[in-house]
Amino acid sequence: MIGAIAENLRTYWMVHTLLAVYTVLLAYHAWTGNRETKGVADYYVGGRNMGAIAIGLSFFATYSSTNSFVGFSGQAYSWGITWFLLIPFIVGMSFAAWVVVAPRLRQQTEEMGSLTIPDFIGFRFNSQAARVLAAVIVVFASFFYMTAVFKGIGNLLEAFLEIPYKTAIIIVYFIVVTYTVIGGFISVVKTDAVQGVIMIFAAVLLFSGTFQAAGGFEAFDVLREAPETASLFQWGGGATVPFVLGVLFAGTVKFLVEPRQLSRFYALKSRKAVRTGVVVSTLAFAFVYTLLTPIGLLARRALGGGLEDTDLVVPGLLTADGVFGPGAAAFLLVAMVAAAMSSLDSVLLVMASTAERDIIGVGRGKEMDERSIVRTTRILIAVFAGITAVIALNPPGGIVSLTAISGAMYGACFGPAILLGLYWRRGNGTAVIASFATGLGVLLLWQFTPFADALHQVFPAVVLSFAIYVAVSFAAKGEHTPIEAPAAKAT
Repeated sequence: MIGAIAENLRTYWMVHTLLAVYTVLLAYHAWTGNRETKGVADYYVGGRNMGAIAIGLSFFATYSSTNSFVGFSGQAYSWGITWFLLIPFIVGMSFAAWVVVAPRLRQQTEEMGSLTIPDFIGFRFNSQAARVLAAVIVVFASFFYMTAVFKGIGNLLEAFLEIPYKTAIIIVYFIVVTYTVIGGFISVVKTDAVQGVIMIFAAVLLFSGTFQAAGGFEAFDVLREAPETASLFQWGGGATVPFVLGVLFAGTVKFLVEPRQLSRFYALKSRKAVRTGVVVSTLAFAFVYTLLTPIGLLARRALGGGLEDTDLVVPGLLTADGVFGPGAAAFLLVAMVAAAMSSLDSVLLVMASTAERDIIGVGRGKEMDERSIVRTTRILIAVFAGITAVIALNPPGGIVSLTAISGAMYGACFGPAILLGLYWRRGNGTAVIASFATGLGVLLLWQFTPFADALHQVFPAVVLSFAIYVAVSFAAKGEHTPIEAPAAKAT
C-alpha cells in the first residue's frame, strides 16, 4: 500500500505539487475567513460587505464546476452542434440574474433581515409553512447537483492519477468540508475568486490543446463529411431540439432562482456594486463557455469514436498521448479540482445554513446565540457532504442529467415566489405552496403523459407553477402580502 502511494507520488509529482500549493491556498483562505467571521451574517453572507469583482468571479466560479469542465464540455461529443445553444442560454440567463434579480433581492433581503432564500420567501409572504417547505426543497435538490460534482471530480482523479474512484470521493470530501466549515462564506468567496481566474486560463488551455490535437478548423470539415459524424452537424442530429432546449433551460434557469447563486447577491456591499458585478460575471461566462462548448465535438477527431459516456471525454483528453504536455495536463486537472471545490463549498454552505435557519431554527421556535447557530451549521456541512459522498459512490445518472434535475426543481418551484415576489405586489403563502406542489408534481408525473417525448418536463412544470401561483393569488382577495410590508426578522 505504502509502495503504491510512493510510486503514484513519483509518477505524478507535478500534479501532487500543484495540488499541495492549492491546498495551502485553501487553508489560508479558511484561516482569514474564520478570523473575519464575527457572527451568523458573516458566516452565511459575508456580512453583506463584499466587493463586486470578487462576487462577480464567485458567481461565475460557483456555477462553473466540474459539471461544466467535464459534463458540459463533453456533451457535444454525442449531441453535436445542437449543444452549442448552451452559449446563448448561459450568457443570457446569467445576465438576466444580475439585471432582473440582483438589485431588488439585495435591497429587499437587507430590509427584511433575510439570510437565505427560504427565509426571504417566508418573510415576503408571511408564511412559516412556505419557508420550511422551501428549505426542504433546497436540501433535496442540492443532493442531485452535488452528486454530479462529486462524480465529475471522481472520474477525473481516477482517470488521470489512477486513484480509485471511491478513494477520490473520500479525499474531496475531507478537503472541501475542512475549509468550508472553518471559513464560511468569506472563505468561500475568496477562494472562488481565485478559482474563477484559474478556470479562465484552464478553458483557454483545454480548448487550444484539443483544437490542435483535432487538426484545427479542418477537423470540422472532416467530421461534417464523415458518415458516422455528419448527423452531429444537423440541428437535432445528436439529440432532438426540444429535448436539448429543455436540458439547457433546466441547467441555466438556476441563475435566476438557485440559492447558491442568489446568495452572492446578498453579499454585495451595495446596490451600486451590481453594475460592476454584472460586467465581470457576463464577460467570464461568455468567454469561457464559448471555448468549452465545442470541445466534445473536437474530441471526435482527437480521440475518435466509441465513447459511450460523454462524462469521460475530458478525462480521456487529459490522458491521451499527444494532446497535452505533462505540465498543461497537470494544471488542467488542478483547475478542474478547483472548479469542483468552488461549487461544492457554496452548495454545502447553502444547504447547511438553510437547514439550520429555516428547518431546525423554525422548529426550535426560540432564539439561540450566534455561536451555537454557527456551530450547528458547521456540523450540518459535514453531514450533508458525507451523505452526498455516499450517493456519489453509485450515482443515479450522468453529470448533465443530474445538473438538469436540480435546475428543473429550482425553476419550477422557486420561479414564481422569487421573480413575482420581487416585482408583483400580490401573492401569499398559499399561492407559494401551491406553486411548489404543482412544479414538483409536474416534474415527477410528466413522464407518464403522451407528451413526454415531445416536450421536456421543465417547460410545463414552470408554466403551470406560475399559472397556479397567479390564479391562487387572485382567488385569495385581500390576503396578499405587499412587497413593502415589514417582515419578521427573527429566526
